[in-house]
Amino acid sequence: MSRRALVEQRPFLFLSVAAALAFYYLRAGSFPELYLIPVKGAAVGLLAVYAFVRHSSPDARLLTWALGTAALADMAMEVDIQIGALLFFLFHVLALGVFLKHRREVLKGTQSWVVGLTLILTPVIAYMLPNDREIAWQVALYALALGGMASGAWASSFPRYRVGAGAMLFLASDMLIFAEMGPLQGHFLPEYMVWPLYYLGMFLITTGVIQTLRKRDPELCVVSSRAAD
Repeated sequence: MSRRALVEQRPFLFLSVAAALAFYYLRAGSFPELYLIPVKGAAVGLLAVYAFVRHSSPDARLLTWALGTAALADMAMEVDIQIGALLFFLFHVLALGVFLKHRREVLKGTQSWVVGLTLILTPVIAYMLPNDREIAWQVALYALALGGMASGAWASSFPRYRVGAGAMLFLASDMLIFAEMGPLQGHFLPEYMVWPLYYLGMFLITTGVIQTLRKRDPELCVVSSRAAD
């Protein structure tokens, strides 16, 4: 799809990408951090608006709530990390609710191993990463929800290499944050990669879920589907 078509047919996606890019580049300059908070929240907040206006099913509404929660979490992380983490925990629970309602009937071959290992290893690895052992259990508890969300996405009937891959990118982003508390402390990699991995993951999850719901239940499309997703 051309940029013009994206702007005309899916303006909230375009504005979301613009906000994500603006936050990524402006934070490296002298732009006041206080003004960056709403810019950061707008990136995923506009994905929530996109989900709301594209489909009216209960699952799309649940995804909208999940994305709205994540947008609040993005902003809260700039003020209080614990509040931000609690909101992201809630996002994982809400998103998992969407994925569980669309479970894949059969997991073939190594896919069942991917789901199981993601669920188990995510909190285990997260627990081992922080240097501060007093917060290791808190990190592991959060990572249990993170791994559940990612494994649920991979096991769902949504497109695996969009929704599943998006959830895995989100997981990788958070793992970099945990690693920054330990072996990657002071390393440049988390600073430059956490936001792109996170936002791309959220973008893929949102568009993958909504476009699938529009194909499965076209009568619930809020916006005309004459233009193919």
